[in-house]
Amino acid sequence: MAVSPLAPERFPELPEIDGVTFASAAAGVRYAGRTDVMLACLTAGSAVAGVFTRSATRSANVLDCQAKLGSDPSGRAAIIVNSGNSNAFTGKHGDGSVAAICAAVADELEIDTRRVFTASTGVIGERLPDERITAKVGELVANQSPAKIEEAARAIMTTDTFPKGATATVMVDGKPVKIAGIAKGSGMIAPDMATMLVYIFTDAKISQTDLQKIISTQNDKTFNCITVDSDTSTSDSLVAAATGASGVDVTGNGAFVDAMHSVMLDLAHQVVRDGEGATKFVTVDVTRAADDADARKVAMAIANSPLVKTAVAGEDANWGRIVMAVGKSGAAADRDLLSIRFGDILVAENGWRAPDYSEEVASAYMKNQELTISVDLGLGSGNSTVWTCDLTHGYIDINADYRS
Repeated sequence: MAVSPLAPERFPELPEIDGVTFASAAAGVRYAGRTDVMLACLTAGSAVAGVFTRSATRSANVLDCQAKLGSDPSGRAAIIVNSGNSNAFTGKHGDGSVAAICAAVADELEIDTRRVFTASTGVIGERLPDERITAKVGELVANQSPAKIEEAARAIMTTDTFPKGATATVMVDGKPVKIAGIAKGSGMIAPDMATMLVYIFTDAKISQTDLQKIISTQNDKTFNCITVDSDTSTSDSLVAAATGASGVDVTGNGAFVDAMHSVMLDLAHQVVRDGEGATKFVTVDVTRAADDADARKVAMAIANSPLVKTAVAGEDANWGRIVMAVGKSGAAADRDLLSIRFGDILVAENGWRAPDYSEEVASAYMKNQELTISVDLGLGSGNSTVWTCDLTHGYIDINADYRS
């Protein structure tokens, strides 16, 4: 599969995070000739927090992880993830697969099963061949290294065209605190948590409760503000782990929160840039709505509209489709107060095309790889920004053949 034209030039150099190691292996869950399972091992005392898909048909892995959050952090912990099969909608077999994988990891590492967190991503409705994963646990434990985070990022890919990583370092009381994150996600992406897999590691010292608050709050400002196709996955999760190895307490530290936000937003944007078939990265900025909730309704209506997304793909400055999306959003709107911009170009205002509007100038702007669509509703102080991509025939090609 060709790498997305919106991909970063290379995978970033992620720092080693004291207290966490990684390994990956080829278990043959679905893919031949590539790694498809990763194991991260966390030192004793690591705080683990997470947010998960709110799908009513979420997988056994998600339910198991949700139940384990807040478990006793005194012992070591592990995160094991496979790609190729989501272990979703597999009935009692799904629960059995999770139990088998957790038991194998716990036995090999001599840790409590309540400290083993799993995830699966891939095809829905097919029984997970968990014996292929458990057969690799010994190899995964033996090959652990703090330097193998990029290999872990590659092992969790499905239709992704590039592995995703991000990092930040923040100084707290004169000491560095490091953060490194990886993600997978390309399709079935819509905000109802994140609908992807995201793993963030830091050597900061912080309680599970305080880490959970940060992750939950920043998730709403990052992963819950992206969409590729409006579809919410059954399986996906964001898990953050703080090993405490730096000895630096970041409780209540605003700089640490900002750094976490930076890493999460970077990963969220990379997911959009790898949207299945994407050729354009689009920022949708809505201002002066009646309130923030209405602003979000409008922004998502624009970002999820197939008509808007195909116009963007075709480099068509069809601002009428923006008007349509505003009107259907369910948010309060007044035709005669509405203004629309493509980048810095005012295309419509006060219920009509802008007096100085130039189709030629607007069309030239639409040829850019990165676009901003701005809507001013003129009603109040509500604001929202979301990120999306265009909709091309590549999306159809990928998803029509996904199980073939």
